[in-house]
Amino acid sequence: MAKTVRLTMAQALTRHLAAQMTEIDGERLPLFAGVWAIFGHGNVAGLGEALYGVREQLPTFRAHNEQAMTHAAIAFAKATFRRRMMAATTSIGPGATNMVTAAALAHVNRLPVLLLPGDVFANRIPDPVLQQVEDFGDATVSANDCFRPVSRYFDRITRPEQIVPALGRAMQVLTDPAECGPVTLALCQDVQAEAFDYPESFFAERVWLPRRPRADVRELREAADAIGAAQKPLIIAGGGVLYSGASEELAKFAMATGLPVCETQGGKSSLPDDHPLNMGAVGVTGTAAANRLAEEADLVIAVGTRLQDFTTGSWALFRNGAKRIVGINVQPFDAGKHRAVPVVGDARECLRELREAMGDWNAPSEWTQNAKSGKAEWQSEADAATAATNAALPSDAQVIGAVQRALGSDITVLHAAGGLPGELHKLWRAGKPGSYHGEYGYSCMGYEIAGGLGAKMARPDEEIVVMVGDGSYLMLNSEIATSVMLGLKLTIVLLDNRGFGCINRLQVATGGESFNNLFKDARHESLPEVDFVSHAASLGAIAQKAASIAELEEALKRARGNERTTVIVIDTDPLISTEAGGHWWDVAVPEVSERSEVAAKRRDYEEETKRQRMGD
Repeated sequence: MAKTVRLTMAQALTRHLAAQMTEIDGERLPLFAGVWAIFGHGNVAGLGEALYGVREQLPTFRAHNEQAMTHAAIAFAKATFRRRMMAATTSIGPGATNMVTAAALAHVNRLPVLLLPGDVFANRIPDPVLQQVEDFGDATVSANDCFRPVSRYFDRITRPEQIVPALGRAMQVLTDPAECGPVTLALCQDVQAEAFDYPESFFAERVWLPRRPRADVRELREAADAIGAAQKPLIIAGGGVLYSGASEELAKFAMATGLPVCETQGGKSSLPDDHPLNMGAVGVTGTAAANRLAEEADLVIAVGTRLQDFTTGSWALFRNGAKRIVGINVQPFDAGKHRAVPVVGDARECLRELREAMGDWNAPSEWTQNAKSGKAEWQSEADAATAATNAALPSDAQVIGAVQRALGSDITVLHAAGGLPGELHKLWRAGKPGSYHGEYGYSCMGYEIAGGLGAKMARPDEEIVVMVGDGSYLMLNSEIATSVMLGLKLTIVLLDNRGFGCINRLQVATGGESFNNLFKDARHESLPEVDFVSHAASLGAIAQKAASIAELEEALKRARGNERTTVIVIDTDPLISTEAGGHWWDVAVPEVSERSEVAAKRRDYEEETKRQRMGD
């Protein structure tokens, strides 16, 4: 008869998580680096007591905001290329729903995180409990049903023994390269405290290694034939290149074939910026070098990318009528998009096998040389955009240049929403895989500082530089205090343009009047003068204001030696963005308006939409 151990459901859950391991570069490590927790009446008694019991094997970290702590967990997984992960637990009600936005972010970006919100009583005796959402027509509904559409796997644990199969399925999803994403196990608060005789085998150590499925031989052959017939082939590297650890194989493939490579937001840093065939960013926020090639390409090899509209210029970027797509992706849903020749498999292994299948084939030399010449031209344009200035209000690009000059390319730069993703995608010169950490799948304001915290947990010996606008900072800044509390030093560059500058530029570009985005254009009795330096200092950070680009560079150099989180504030111009590079993006302009500016932009919009090529 199998041996059992009597534990509460919460104790069984935490002991099981503590027993999951992985192996990276020959070192065995816990798969779960810890659990973020904000306790409340839905999780403090059951799961809280259980976490205390395993606090040395499975550390618990206290945060200040449920959404932010889950962002940190997600950023940790991204910074470890999905090889390790974290969990996050909340009480029922607002604590749980605060976490839903982060769940959606993980879902869009295909990143693993285990979400453990407290839930209502399974026995329903005290219903309705504090914070319980009641559905008049369905007694099984709770606030946690909000997680269903943004979870790869969802379960509600209403009996203690259900945790065994639920965790089995959860682990499969979290560690599978194709299914990877957020898992939600909603934990009824009475069931957390109920006991069951669990089999000892449930707590045996297990090592999870990345699965590397090989491509179907027929698909591989068809892809090789398509590449061999192309005259102007182009590679688009997505985030899957990084998660697969395929950067070295991508470099070998590009050099062996002479194929130029461009990068999505998620795939940027797949190759170092100085690689001769790395054309940099592609799409709406792309370089002129990459986008010129994309317009002409007769074959696009999409590696580990979901071909989001920013990458494809809303499907108006690829203008060659003979264009075909080869989709290399571990997820069939992505591999076959837009009538692509699908190659379903691990990016690293598929690139290696494709290189072998291509033999000594090379792209036409004129195409390769054309790419290299375009890159040199773009670098001159980028240098001009990022050059130092004495302007009272520098541009975002000039601030980026200051960070690059002061700190070099051996840092990890992290950003999310607003204007910075567009400028950094084009202009930042990444030095190694994973050194560019952008959250632009969900483009979630407020990710930046919390994400920096998670990235620092994953890479404690690296300099993590968070670049954030004042709008995102005001939305979610509380994890500055957490970074100080945990001794995890960040360098935060806060660009203050007094409003939502990026969306204001889009508003004007679509014919609208500046309205409700910048402080000065919003309804107000008086304009706020936010003292970001004092605010950051009040959270425990070292903080200062830089009055110029030169002062910013000096402050950044000093920040390297600081022992705790440092916030450097600089005022910037909300109206300037880099004109070089870029591409049209489909943002629908009203057909009817009293404003002539809108009518003119609608005519332009209708002309641009004629370039779009509709896929499946």
